[in-house]
Amino acid sequence: MEHEELLSAIEAILFASGDPIAASRIGQVLGEETQTVVAAAKELAEAYEETKSGIRLVRMNDALQLCSAPEYAVYIQRALEQRRPPRLSQSALEVLAVVAYFQPVTRAYIDQVRAVDSSYTVGTLVERGLIEPCGRLEAPGRPTLYQTSALFLRTMGMTTLEELPVLPDLSSSEGAEKLQAAIAELQDRGRQTEPSEPEPEQTEE
Repeated sequence: MEHEELLSAIEAILFASGDPIAASRIGQVLGEETQTVVAAAKELAEAYEETKSGIRLVRMNDALQLCSAPEYAVYIQRALEQRRPPRLSQSALEVLAVVAYFQPVTRAYIDQVRAVDSSYTVGTLVERGLIEPCGRLEAPGRPTLYQTSALFLRTMGMTTLEELPVLPDLSSSEGAEKLQAAIAELQDRGRQTEPSEPEPEQTEE
């Protein structure tokens, strides 16, 4: 396939999909290596930015997606009469941090790390698509395992989980404080969203 045709085909597939689609899947369809598709997608992404297009191409691990340029978000919201999604609360950021760094994890593990009942927040994050079930732990009761989603990467402005702030050794005396700093950094990544009301949680006794 000619290079320009490859770029156009990738663009057409991503536009028609709307949702993230694996570069490996696109490669299979087009008869190209995955790395060739990734390189072409990077070229498209750079072209969109250089021309100040209202479209952006984002990569989230192996997945690619077309989305609107963030600087035009306010106009899109007004045109479509959409409300901005609520800013993540501190409890939601804490759960996200635990899942992001230790995934796949059970809710019981999240509760253990946070020392509070996190069931409400876990459910909220699943509903918002930031975390997702990814199987069950082979243990009594077979509890659900959770991992972060592609939407999590996009919301936090990351391509892969390797871009997360370095997690300190939590067994050290400064571990908890540094985890809070990592959570704050995640919060800064998503600060374009509006503040939300605190989420109800029950502290363990």
